[in-house]
Amino acid sequence: MSGEAAIGLTMLIVLIGAIFIGVPISFTLLFLALSFGYFGMGQIVFDLAYFQTLGMMKEELLAAVPLFVLMGFVTEQAGLMERLFVAFRLLFAPVRGALFVVVILTAAVFAMATGIVGAAVTVLGIMASPIMVKTGYDGKLAAGAITAGGTLGILIPPSVMLIVMGPVLGVSVADLYAAAFGPGFMLAGIYIAYLLGRSFFNPRLGPPVPKEDRAPSVVKIVREVVIGVVPLLGLITATLGSILAGLATPTEASAVGALGAIFLSIAYRRFTYQGFKRAILSTMATSSMVLFLAVTSNIFGAVFARLGTANWITESLLALQFAPTLMLVMVLVLIFLLGWPFEWPAIVLVFVPIFYPVVKEMGINLVWFGALVAVTLQTAFLSPPVAMSAYYLKQVVKDWSLLTIYKGMFEFMILQVIAIALLITFPAIATWFPEHLNELTRQQAIPEEHQRILEQQRERGTTGYGDSYGSRYEDQAERLEDEAEKK
Repeated sequence: MSGEAAIGLTMLIVLIGAIFIGVPISFTLLFLALSFGYFGMGQIVFDLAYFQTLGMMKEELLAAVPLFVLMGFVTEQAGLMERLFVAFRLLFAPVRGALFVVVILTAAVFAMATGIVGAAVTVLGIMASPIMVKTGYDGKLAAGAITAGGTLGILIPPSVMLIVMGPVLGVSVADLYAAAFGPGFMLAGIYIAYLLGRSFFNPRLGPPVPKEDRAPSVVKIVREVVIGVVPLLGLITATLGSILAGLATPTEASAVGALGAIFLSIAYRRFTYQGFKRAILSTMATSSMVLFLAVTSNIFGAVFARLGTANWITESLLALQFAPTLMLVMVLVLIFLLGWPFEWPAIVLVFVPIFYPVVKEMGINLVWFGALVAVTLQTAFLSPPVAMSAYYLKQVVKDWSLLTIYKGMFEFMILQVIAIALLITFPAIATWFPEHLNELTRQQAIPEEHQRILEQQRERGTTGYGDSYGSRYEDQAERLEDEAEKK
């Protein structure tokens, strides 16, 4: 290892230590990158930071982040999740474990309208826990269902995490969205099958909804389903369908989604100035966190690559000569462990680019790898002791102790590990849909001009800020050094 690579490795170790003691990650990334970079590279690090920031500000794809976040907060403020919950509750009321099914289905559908885990878990806790406690549902299973269902938002499109991950892996966001549907719905199906099975063999865990809380007629059920489910599904179809069909970029589709969410809130007579103001402020806070972290992690990555540490890590891992599947499992285990102290933006923007060259060198399908990372990070949301989903739920449900919530989450974490194993064993779960869409696109007789626009849209997902901690950063840094020498 060279001296510069040792400086970069020390920088990474200091970063991990700082995060463990609770130092804010964005400012830590920037401070470490500039200080260690100046020590290892000299004044060129400031020019490098400037160009990386400028390049990030030009990334059009990142404009989708605040728009999708706004879409999620507006749908939450409009009470659309409550309507979904009521509609599904009336529909499945006579079934054993009905409320378990309702929670998972509500979370899965709402995940396609918002990728905000905290909001989903909180709202589900407020809506579902009172009737679950009243009906005598098992506290552990109920808590596990709510927290696991709420985390589906990080995986099922339009997940903000997948928008950020696309350029990092150099793949189209549309392909990542298509790849995430299979694992997302598979997980929801596994949850439902497990909960129904437990309720069938032990009815006390999840009895049917009491008769006094059921719909008085079939007409009432149909009315609630039509009003509560169909409009939201229409919005989701318009937003995600346009992306998957190649008719719009994620940025354009996110604008349609945000506007559609506002129209729905007006139609449901839930639009208020104060509610919209809260949604705007929450969007600003969430988006600022993600985007500022994207800038600082990009600077950190450029310095890390220029010092040569990224290449050293890649060469060291490849020297182990593990089989691709074993190397993939090792990388996923490391990402899972990092998910305990780190939020997903830090892992996607800082650590995934470190593993990216290894995965690419092994010939692993990057779209499949992206889906695996997404499911692994979702599992980390359910992993004690950090698991934020437990704290979101505990804030709104005082009847369940933190220990009860943890025990329930652990059962679902095991189910997610099974899902990851299935996804590794059968990659087609993630890869079939994007490959099928791409094949349809090739077979269609698309006019030449339309084809050119479509290709440009797909390239936007591969020319962004995340070409890994590799050649682009190094070439840019070397060019800056040459310019400095000439001066």
